[in-house]
Amino acid sequence: MTNSLASGLDFEDMFDLAPISLWMEDYSGLKQLFAQWRAAGVTDLQQFFREDSRRVQQCSQCFQVLRVNQYTLELFKAPDQATLQNRLDEVFRGDMHDSIVAELLALWDGQLSFANRSVNYALDGRRMDIQVRFRVLPGYEDSWSRVLVSLEDITAEVMSTQRLQASEQYARDLFAHSPVSLWVEDFSAVKQLLDEVRERGIRDFRTFLKVHPEFVTRCMQEIRVIDVNQQTLEMFGASSKANLLHNLSQVFRGEMYDSFAEQLQDLWDGKLVQQREVVNYSLTGDVLHIHMEFAIMNSHVRNWDLVLLSLVDITARKKAESYLEYLGKHDVLTQLRNRAFYTEELNRLSRKGPWPLSVIAIDMNGLKGVNDDHGHAAGDAMLRRIGEVLTKAVDAPACAARIGGDEFMVLLPGTDERGAQAMQERILSLLELNNQFYPGQTIHLAMGHACGREGASMEAVVHRADQAMYAEKMRFYAGRAQDRRVDSML
Repeated sequence: MTNSLASGLDFEDMFDLAPISLWMEDYSGLKQLFAQWRAAGVTDLQQFFREDSRRVQQCSQCFQVLRVNQYTLELFKAPDQATLQNRLDEVFRGDMHDSIVAELLALWDGQLSFANRSVNYALDGRRMDIQVRFRVLPGYEDSWSRVLVSLEDITAEVMSTQRLQASEQYARDLFAHSPVSLWVEDFSAVKQLLDEVRERGIRDFRTFLKVHPEFVTRCMQEIRVIDVNQQTLEMFGASSKANLLHNLSQVFRGEMYDSFAEQLQDLWDGKLVQQREVVNYSLTGDVLHIHMEFAIMNSHVRNWDLVLLSLVDITARKKAESYLEYLGKHDVLTQLRNRAFYTEELNRLSRKGPWPLSVIAIDMNGLKGVNDDHGHAAGDAMLRRIGEVLTKAVDAPACAARIGGDEFMVLLPGTDERGAQAMQERILSLLELNNQFYPGQTIHLAMGHACGREGASMEAVVHRADQAMYAEKMRFYAGRAQDRRVDSML
């Protein structure tokens, strides 16, 4: 563009009416300043700026605004060009100086046109994100006395981008720092396998899995884990995502096969959102009871390539439930079965057998005297010892139970009188060893057994065992009384 064209009427009209902010500026002072610096030996302008940041301000003062168009006045809320020029220090300030360095470096390197993003301020104080483009006009390359600068207000675009980035960061933070283990997985290969099975005409998928159990393993191997969060690493004892992903075979094994088969069945039936309790393993080998929620994202139901799983560690709850269940069926002091379990088991065996069914009634002799003379702690210790003896003596399917203070019962399914007698002898043998191990606190047991055939009243059988036990107890105390009389005579 020549000087005459730059000052012509057509150019002026286009300049004034352009729907973008246009500035005609004179950079000749900047060119002269650059020449002085080069003559002084400056070669690295960026390092020169780092040494003294005031040099950037010195450069910006070399810009001379010759003219702006009407759109510029409207954009910067200026009534006229004189007002705008007199208040340029309000327009070009703050974080604008960071972006001007890139423009200065481009000019230093000989670039006569350049584009960059910057920040300006309107005279009403509004901050604007600006797309800046400048060009040294043809014919003025040697002096830089005519430079056309265009400014585009991109504040809305930048804010929209920032909101989108903030939203994405928020979502990433929710995922990364969720207190629940989160997995993002790709099930597209699993879907392809299921579709292939359908195309083969398979309709009964449950039977298909029973006939082809290897299909479950193959599907498990085709799952691709895309990402996991920090809570997942902590839950499974992994040092990093790579550490976890390279050892997934240690995590998903054992009982996981059956639960994944159920998951496949649900997917076959169209259940794309599922929840179930499963068992996983940490990398240290610990069992993890997990409540899993599985969902194929709505926008990915066509190919299942984006699946979100949340895993909640319910191991502590499961242990508590198991302990409560244990307490419901066991005596805390002796660790034997309790009366509730004994009653339930006796009723079950009475209905279903196996026959013959024998019972042994057991009672500790002298517990009251121990409690009176040595305290209840001593009595409890002896009851625990009886628990130790019966635990070692009685193996499943037989069971031993504490049904009262010092009363015990042994149920012997599929055992006749000879077997019951042998069990009594085994208990006495182990009791003798126990008494030797705990010298000074000898335990004496009274036992009686009875046997019932199919159709017999178990209530009557238990009564006979009780009677035999009480007869044994009477003989024990009668013998003790006889011993005391002999001792007194001596």
